[in-house]
Amino acid sequence: MTKGPIRLDVAVGYAAPRAGVPAAVSFRKWVAAALEGRIREADLAIRIVDEKEGRALNHHYRGKDYATNVLSFPAELPEGLPKGVRLPLLGDLVLCAPVVAREAQEQSKPLGAHYAHLTVHGCLHLLGWDHEDAQEAEAMEQLEREILAGLGLPDPYLDA
Repeated sequence: MTKGPIRLDVAVGYAAPRAGVPAAVSFRKWVAAALEGRIREADLAIRIVDEKEGRALNHHYRGKDYATNVLSFPAELPEGLPKGVRLPLLGDLVLCAPVVAREAQEQSKPLGAHYAHLTVHGCLHLLGWDHEDAQEAEAMEQLEREILAGLGLPDPYLDA
């Protein structure tokens, strides 16, 4: 765990209609909550995409021919950086607006809370968290619950 304020640079790009999509300031708040106490500084980009781009990215990078809610791309830093050179690049998140909206409606969740959850979830992936087995999934879900509770948001894993 790290102490003290985090230095964040979060770039948010909108490549989909913005209706119903939170403002960049909300994404920055959710990223800060996910990273607080876990990292001292981070640069990351969040891109909000439509279904066509979400599907193309998921197909290209994961071999899955459908759009998914969030994709995480951890930064791949070059080997052999000179001593003292620090690159706080954490990576990129891609959120597919139509998928997020559809899931929120199907699960009877507030849209903003679902965006917050997926942003936190994606940030944890960038930090190396995963959910490949039941034990990893439970640990990651518990951390997500704690972060979201700290933001005043409900448990995303409770059935509506």
